[in-house]
Amino acid sequence: MAGFSGVLKLTDLDDFIAPSQECIKPVKVEQRSGRGVIRIENDGADAAMAMQPKYEKAKITLNDCLACSGCITSAEVVLVNQQSHDEFYRILAENNSREISEKMTIIVSLSPQAILSIAAKYSLGADECAQKLASYFKRLGAHYIFDTNFARSLSLLEAEREFLKRYKEKDSRPKTLPMLASACPGWVCYAEKTHGSFILPYISTVRSPQQVMGSLVKDLWATQKGLTPDKIYHVTVMPCFDKKLEAAREDFYNEAFSAREVDCVITSG
Repeated sequence: MAGFSGVLKLTDLDDFIAPSQECIKPVKVEQRSGRGVIRIENDGADAAMAMQPKYEKAKITLNDCLACSGCITSAEVVLVNQQSHDEFYRILAENNSREISEKMTIIVSLSPQAILSIAAKYSLGADECAQKLASYFKRLGAHYIFDTNFARSLSLLEAEREFLKRYKEKDSRPKTLPMLASACPGWVCYAEKTHGSFILPYISTVRSPQQVMGSLVKDLWATQKGLTPDKIYHVTVMPCFDKKLEAAREDFYNEAFSAREVDCVITSG
């Protein structure tokens, strides 16, 4: 499907998919002993046939798809569809029709990569492009426009702190160095699903700039404004489609308020 990561393929499937050549997710099938079947041929001869095993259906989670060349379930397509400009427009229209006391606070966070990509497309300067994007989202109904550069700087500082800690512990603790970056959700999910404990200890525990921004908006900023996370709709503009799947991870879901740190990701790709 055009527009998504090369390792992500969405098809019109039932909520569950059966094991097939397209799905490489390992599925354990228990071998059960059963009765054979005897088939009577036209000439009266009989031929013994073994019972065909009944395969169990495989359930693939949304996070599995990044490390799989197969498919995800149609039920999980709903989560991906929530990360779209159509969903953003729907929320804006719905919010604009509400009473003032019931309105959600709409926040859009712009990544520098997305700004530069759009600026190059329309031959604009970076600052001019950022201003135009801010004005555009404000006209649509967004209340605040944030720059993710602060979150990026904070993420880098935390990564530096973690590296120094790992370096000091390299002789006493195994699998500390080299420290691998964790900013790319495609890489993190690939490592989780294909290499597991072999590579995961080396990956930094620091959040990506997008999720640092999500935490700042839905926690720190919300507290300062006297808002709860479920009263904020947070949109990020990112250069990578895999950021949609990162935002949908359960790691970044606040169960207490039934709210995600990043509600919607729209991309410049």
